[in-house]
Amino acid sequence: MAPITFHSPLGGFDFLGLRRARDGQGFEIVYDDGVTRRMVWRVQSEGRRAEAMLGEALRSAVNKPRVLPALYSELKKRSIAIEAVASA
Repeated sequence: MAPITFHSPLGGFDFLGLRRARDGQGFEIVYDDGVTRRMVWRVQSEGRRAEAMLGEALRSAVNKPRVLPALYSELKKRSIAIEAVASA
């Protein structure tokens, strides 16, 4: 799987990405606001279906004015569990 990336089309610097976890097990979601915040979450769901649902959730969230609340809402809607890995 190649990383999936999305940038906000609303003029902000918000970035959402989906990548394979560093240990090769599962996926990680990366958020960066382009200024001060970078957050990484490990996805608890796996499989091709989860990958497709994650892509849809990220695409939908990045197109909203408030990306993080939209991301949490989209993941909850799809019953995708995450856990925080890093935050800066």
